[in-house]
Amino acid sequence: MDVRDFLRTVRRSWWVVLLSVMVGLAVAALVTVRAQPRYAASVTFFVTTPNQGVTDAYQGSIFMQQRVKSYADLLQSDRLAQSVVAKTPLGLTAEEVQARVTAATIPDTVLLRGTVTDTDATRALRLTEALTAQFIELIKSVEAPGEGRASTVKVEVVSGPRVGSSPVSPNPARNLALGVLAGVLAGIGLAVLRTRLDTRLRDAATLQRATGSPLLGEIPFDPAARTAPLIVGEATTSPRAEAVRKLRTNLRFVDVHEPARVIAVTSALQGEGKTTLSCNLAIALAEAGWRVALVDADLRRPKVAEYLGLEAGVGLTDVLLGDVNVGDVVQRWGDKSLLVLPAGSVPPNPSELLGSKAMADLLLVLRESADIVVIDTAPLRTVTDGVVVAVQADGALMVSRYGRTDRGQVGAAAQALQAVSVRLLGCVLNMAKLGRAETYQYERYRVEVPVAPAAPPSRADAAPAAHTGGFLGPEQPVADPTQELTRLPR
Repeated sequence: MDVRDFLRTVRRSWWVVLLSVMVGLAVAALVTVRAQPRYAASVTFFVTTPNQGVTDAYQGSIFMQQRVKSYADLLQSDRLAQSVVAKTPLGLTAEEVQARVTAATIPDTVLLRGTVTDTDATRALRLTEALTAQFIELIKSVEAPGEGRASTVKVEVVSGPRVGSSPVSPNPARNLALGVLAGVLAGIGLAVLRTRLDTRLRDAATLQRATGSPLLGEIPFDPAARTAPLIVGEATTSPRAEAVRKLRTNLRFVDVHEPARVIAVTSALQGEGKTTLSCNLAIALAEAGWRVALVDADLRRPKVAEYLGLEAGVGLTDVLLGDVNVGDVVQRWGDKSLLVLPAGSVPPNPSELLGSKAMADLLLVLRESADIVVIDTAPLRTVTDGVVVAVQADGALMVSRYGRTDRGQVGAAAQALQAVSVRLLGCVLNMAKLGRAETYQYERYRVEVPVAPAAPPSRADAAPAAHTGGFLGPEQPVADPTQELTRLPR
């Protein structure tokens, strides 16, 4: 994980970091409130040598500085603590006295500072006074060269003993700062761990690796798509519509040598937006002037007719059973060159119908009468219908939903297509999160450079006599695709 991935991970899981900071603050505040106030009493000793044994001033100074370091240990020793308890009854044991005492030397000096911390300010002061007296006596006895002779080291009190009027702990500002710091570190750690353990699709690069196919489009999340899924009306200028048009362009040039004219749109799981994308892709292709046929081959949960507002009673199922002719049930949508074949009634054996010869014959007629055929199929990980249809198409388009689909599920779906030699044209990340910068740039461009509505393409423009690349081959246009579809035998 590089710095950019790390920052993206933290930004994506900002709420985890924020929650951790709030927990850290709460814990720090609770500790601060519940902690008993502690007071500190201090005393400072000056250590020197009164005798003339050490005449050199520099050597004497070095000698005393080294000596003071050992006195710090004596100030915290159990011997001194026992002496204090024996001489001054404070209701404490020697171990408790020893636990309350700390000592430190002041660097490059012969000063020694002792500190006593206690929950009772008066007891802290009394303990410091007793400690001071007993420490001086202890040094005299330890440093005496012999019985009846004076000590070679002199210890004097130069500051204290005194106790502060305010407690030294708890320190609210310090505790809260530590709580924030701990919360930030814990939040970042949890965010990274969450990203490592989360196998759902969070970016286009992961989707490409999972499917082993190129990324043909990222469709941004649009809250309005729940009630208005189609890119018509006001939605024609939305970022979602622009993303669909970009997908249309990428599909056109995905392979100019072997153009895919029959495309099966599928997904790994249900609810990833493949049907909505199929309808919008067909609309975008028709807006560009292509003659498009949209087939609802999801015979278990058909939704195309519902999204497009068409009659859904008779459709693909009835055509495959031989009950009606395709020309009798295909419906033109709007004023565009878009023909729609709904699913019809739900059959008991969808896989058998979709893999039948009648389905192959239908695709042949659709291929002859339309420039591009878009087939909405069933999810690959749910049933085999999607694979059955994709085998008969020129290629498949894999749709995956941001933040929902598991990488393993997408990889298994792609392998299911590859196992039967289906050409995977590419993948689409649906309902992706659009960055603020991208949203701002798009809105700014849309305001400053308004696009006038284009006139509907004429038949000659919609279906040129010959095409050299992209979706289209050298087929000649027909006057009316609906009439061409009536030629399919019953």
